[in-house]
Parts: sequence; structure tokens; C-alpha cells
Amino acid sequence: MGKEKIIIGISQGDINGIGYEVILKTFSDPRMMEMCIPVVYGSPKVAAYHRKALHMDTSNLNTIHKPSEANTRKINIIDCISEDVRVELGKITAEAGEASYLALEAAVKALKTGEIDALVTAPICKNNIQSDKFKFPGHTEYLASQFSTDNYLMLMISDLLKVGLVTTHIPVSEISSLITEEAILKKLRIMEKSMIQDFNIDKPKIAVLSLNPHAGDGGLLGNEEKEIIIPAIEKARKEGIIATGPFPTDGFFGSELCKSHDAVLAMYHDQGLGPFKALSFDRGINFTAGLPVIRTSPDHGTAFDIAGEGIASPASFREAIYAAIDIYRNRAEYNEITKNPLKISNISQDEENHSNSTYQNNNKKE
Repeated sequence: MGKEKIIIGISQGDINGIGYEVILKTFSDPRMMEMCIPVVYGSPKVAAYHRKALHMDTSNLNTIHKPSEANTRKINIIDCISEDVRVELGKITAEAGEASYLALEAAVKALKTGEIDALVTAPICKNNIQSDKFKFPGHTEYLASQFSTDNYLMLMISDLLKVGLVTTHIPVSEISSLITEEAILKKLRIMEKSMIQDFNIDKPKIAVLSLNPHAGDGGLLGNEEKEIIIPAIEKARKEGIIATGPFPTDGFFGSELCKSHDAVLAMYHDQGLGPFKALSFDRGINFTAGLPVIRTSPDHGTAFDIAGEGIASPASFREAIYAAIDIYRNRAEYNEITKNPLKISNISQDEENHSNSTYQNNNKKE
């Protein structure tokens, strides 16, 4: 359904990190070109620099001015930063921060106009990208602002887990004050809709984690469970959302419970990402659910400490490409069905429950 090959826009990330390495390694496999058309927003000069540093072939780099000019068998690059930009591998520089912002800005502009079908973002440095134009904790919040929505969810996905967050990039000291019934309900609604339209899960079962150890232990270790989280779950269930919990984090991930749910809603960043990365590191990806567009990214950072050494794994970035393709196709199918409700009766139960076809199939191959 939809396009046979979709155009994946890729923002270069920080030029001093491993962004170009994982991009170039991913598309050095010609089979990737059979799945999508890559368009990198960045710099041909910087790409060539990384190619040389990594002793990789440069013959499949293709400079273009717009996505419609893309060569379907090459890594297409749109130049959107200064020709004089300097690469300093492993260093945090203001110049690299500006370059990562300019690439992201250009890619998002193309996403808005429909010139690209989905966006995969290479890692940025959250410190040096800050400026008058970018005052956000990360990609997620920037994209939500660009698409004028407050209904978004940071969702980590892998073949094992899907973990969303109520709060994201905030100090630990502020977490409790931001855990409210409405905040939890909002994220549960976004998560349920995303499971249905983006992952083809017909009736998703969502686990909600507690905030306090042992789920508050009846109020002994905190009252947020009794006063906020349980009432939010009850309201969600009245809306038809299959939500269960709250579950203590250690017991949930240490048992089979995480395998019996389609997704997990964590209260804060490290509560969700700690277990997720322990179980899915190098395979997991970040997806911004709730946006009208598709954006994924690898679940690692810039890795300045190994930049230019040629040892960065492209696995997570490759999974981000697979997921963007699958979500694009799943969403196209969902939109067609909702416009044509009669088609629902022609879809088998197996098809309804089918999720992440390309994503899962490629995991099985390796």
C-alpha cells in the first residue's frame, strides 16, 4: 500500500560525532536502497571528510538541491550549511551546533511541504545546538513546536518493548510536580492511538508504571499512586483504553509482565529508558508519537569519545530507518481504512494484529 519506495529525510546531527558514520555504514549495504530513497540534510564536504577518515568508498555520494532530484541508488545529500564549516572529531563546538541546527531546520521544512515522507534524525549535542532559534531540551520538543502540537509522546520501540514517557527531559527534582491525572491520561490517549495507527495493534494493552518504589506501598512511600496514577488509569479504562497498573518498575521488568503488554507508560525518563536500553540497546529507537508526521532516531547519542574511529555500530540507526518505513506504511493503511470503513470487514484478524513487518523481519535475519 502507498509508495513502493519512500523518501527518508535524514538530518546529519552533530558533525563531530558518529552521525555520519552510522549513516554511511547503514547505506553502504545496497539492500537498503531497495527499501527507501535516502536524502541527507547536511554537507557533501563533511560527508566526504567522514568517508576519508573511515577509509570508506565515496562513489555512492550524490549532491542534489531538492529531494525530487534524488538518485534512487545513491546517498543523496542536500547542502544546507556553510562550505567553510570545520570538522573537529570528538569536540563540542559552537560551529558544529549551528550546523546540526541548520540541517534539522532544512529537513523539517521539507517534511512540512511533503518533499520527504519521514524524518530520521542523527544525534545532536543538546548543549551546543542551543541558540536563539533552538531553545529546546531535544528533537522531540523542537518537532512538537514546529508542528504546533502539545499532544506528543516520546516512545522508545524495539522488537521486545515499546516504552513511552509522561515526563521527558527535566530535572529529577521536578518530576513529581508534573505527574498529574491529565498528563497521564493525555499520554495514554496518544499511546493507544499510536499503537493502532502506527503499529497495527487493534486493542493495545498498556502497562502503567508507578512513580514510587513498590507502587507507594499503600502510601508509606508516597501517595501519587493512590491520588493520581490509579484515578488516571480508571478514567482511561472508562474511555475504553486497556490500561493496567500501576506496576513497580523493578518487579515489572524483572518478570514476564513486560512481555504480556503491548506498551509501557513510564513516569519519567530514566525509569523507562534505563530498562529499555538494558534490554534493547543497539536495537532500540526513538519515535515521536502523536505528530502529524513521522520522525524516528537511533537510541544513542553523539558518542564523541569514539568519533572517527570506525567502531560505531549502525544497528540502531538502521532500525530507525526500518521503523520509519513501517510506520509510514501502517499509517497510510490506517488512513485508508478510516476513510473507507467498509474495508475493515475484509481485513483478517492476522492482518489487524500484524505489527512492524519490515522492522521485525529484519531483526529475524540478523
